[in-house]
Amino acid sequence: MSSIPSLLRDRVTATPDAEAYRVPSGEEWVSLSWREVGERVRGLALGLSGLGAGPGGRVSILCSTRLEWILADLAVLSTGAATTTIYPSNTAAECAFVITDSGSTIVVAEDDDQVAKLRSVQKELPDVTHVVVVDGTASDDGWVVTLDSVSTGEGDFDALVDAIGDDDLATLIYTSGTTGRPKGVELTHDNWLFAAGSVRELGLLSPGDLHFLWLPLSHSFGKLLEVVMIDIGVPTAIDGRLDRIADNLGALRPTVMAAAPRIFEKIHNTVVATVRREGGLKLRIFEWARETGIRVSRARQRDAAVPLTTRAEHALADRLVFGKLRARFGGRIRFFISGAAPLSRDVAEFFDGAGLTILEGYGLTESSAGSFFNRPESVRFGTVGPPLPGTTVRIAEDGEILIGGRGVMRGYHGLPQETADALSDGWLHTGDIGELDQDGRLTITDRKKELIKTSGGKYVAPTYLEGRIKAACPFASHVFVHGDRRNYVTALITLDMDVVRPWAEAESLPADPEKLREHPRMREEVDKAIQQVNADQASYATVKKFAILADDFTVETGELTPSLKIRRKAVEERRGETLDGFYGD
Repeated sequence: MSSIPSLLRDRVTATPDAEAYRVPSGEEWVSLSWREVGERVRGLALGLSGLGAGPGGRVSILCSTRLEWILADLAVLSTGAATTTIYPSNTAAECAFVITDSGSTIVVAEDDDQVAKLRSVQKELPDVTHVVVVDGTASDDGWVVTLDSVSTGEGDFDALVDAIGDDDLATLIYTSGTTGRPKGVELTHDNWLFAAGSVRELGLLSPGDLHFLWLPLSHSFGKLLEVVMIDIGVPTAIDGRLDRIADNLGALRPTVMAAAPRIFEKIHNTVVATVRREGGLKLRIFEWARETGIRVSRARQRDAAVPLTTRAEHALADRLVFGKLRARFGGRIRFFISGAAPLSRDVAEFFDGAGLTILEGYGLTESSAGSFFNRPESVRFGTVGPPLPGTTVRIAEDGEILIGGRGVMRGYHGLPQETADALSDGWLHTGDIGELDQDGRLTITDRKKELIKTSGGKYVAPTYLEGRIKAACPFASHVFVHGDRRNYVTALITLDMDVVRPWAEAESLPADPEKLREHPRMREEVDKAIQQVNADQASYATVKKFAILADDFTVETGELTPSLKIRRKAVEERRGETLDGFYGD
């Protein structure tokens, strides 16, 4: 095979009647076979071809995670064009930049709200000939057409697919970037096929699994999962509505689910806060069970035998606590996949002890999302595992992680100098600092540009501390560690009000974040978590002062990227007065 559409065609031929996707329809779930998917992709591809999509062209997708996103993506690729992904949360100006910079002539938009966003910048989109709306109405001027009206095209579909080469551009993904202007990462069909094939070689997934997908397909992590499941033939249940995740897990009972660490942290924090609020015997049983589970997890990581008495304790803990936790996820999860940001080791060991193993991986959009991945039989939390088959790695003299292999991008769209800088000496320069252990497992310290150098010349990894504090403090939504060129380290804490509010009510505390953030009880809880983390840090890396903020970091305020990573420069600018106040004395 030489392309993603030919991969799909082979899948349709091999298992035409097997379940491909499961989608919500009211309160029910409806299944589509690979044959049905193939037919829908064929009709839409020929329809898009009739609108002008074809080899060398670009089509932008401005849509949340749903079946139509995948169908549109596969249809665009089948015409020989490349897909450009846009987050639905992007502003009109951000959408206009991506559409024009990529050279897109067609945009697939989810609904009338997204169309209105495009209408507001239509004068900046002179090359866009059509907007194809998934759930919405066509316009009188012909600029907006419906997906249904485009989905019945006719022509020689196989000829379109056969003309696609493995080195042809498949995807332009604009890195949201924690600093600077987004860059369009050019990924070819071969990049994606290599990455998916590397996952297949691990032998972790089979057509007997059920994958639950809610991650944004605009992100390279979600896109990789799309191609992997086609390659292996794993059925995928799709619903991108975040408020439905818990209900969907119970209804679907999936065996595999991928998520960003924030989801696992939030679940962990909610569970811990709930039990602490109930207190008494329940809290004592929970704390005992958690410690027992972590002992078992750490023994497994050392490849050590678990003592008989500990196994007996763990079995009891499973009946009293862990079994109920697994039931929340449907009771069939074999493992979770975590990526896109660092996962706290404390959180990972808690879940592993409960029989819910989280396999953390690592990769950049520039390396087709997947370069390293932990294995269930030899997982080491705190690492992202060894390289995937076919990926090579080197650690530069300054500690930077360098990646090689077929998964590495073609380059940055229209940015030759940035491409040359990123791909110098035949390696992808990741910008991340890390180290390899004797078994080839990678531990990531931090972003090269984000390491804090105190005024005393000591280096501190803020992301590591942020993850530790979040794991220790169930009330924290985000943690921002600061101290570059300062004489000590400080932190900003934002509150997860979904977790805090029930606790505050039980403690008869004000529910207003502005009042709560200064309350001695609230500060006591946060300080307790920070001191717990400080206890095993070198003195120069301990958090000396902190402030609780009344509002959270959000994408809308510019303090988070669409993939929910902290934009450090934006936080420092927006919260500068608070940060400077730490050092005023």
